Amino acid sequence: MKKGTFTLVVFLIVGLITGIIVGQLLAPVPALAFLTKSAQISWEPKADLEVVKYEFHLLVKLNLCSILGLVGAYLLYRKV
Repeated sequence: MKKGTFTLVVFLIVGLITGIIVGQLLAPVPALAFLTKSAQISWEPKADLEVVKYEFHLLVKLNLCSILGLVGAYLLYRKV
């Protein structure tokens, strides 16, 4: 089976979503609060060039569960 970049991106997206879902399910458990504490990374480029004006907002919230989901997806991708 040929592995390509598209397959890797799909695996990583599925792993990230799985990690987010697991993190939300574990949020009510006080002993596992360190897994669900998230850090936010924000990027907001904007420009007004008189002809073209754009604003872009990108917000990434990562927690330990989502990172573990990414790592698990990458390891699974390497096995396939």
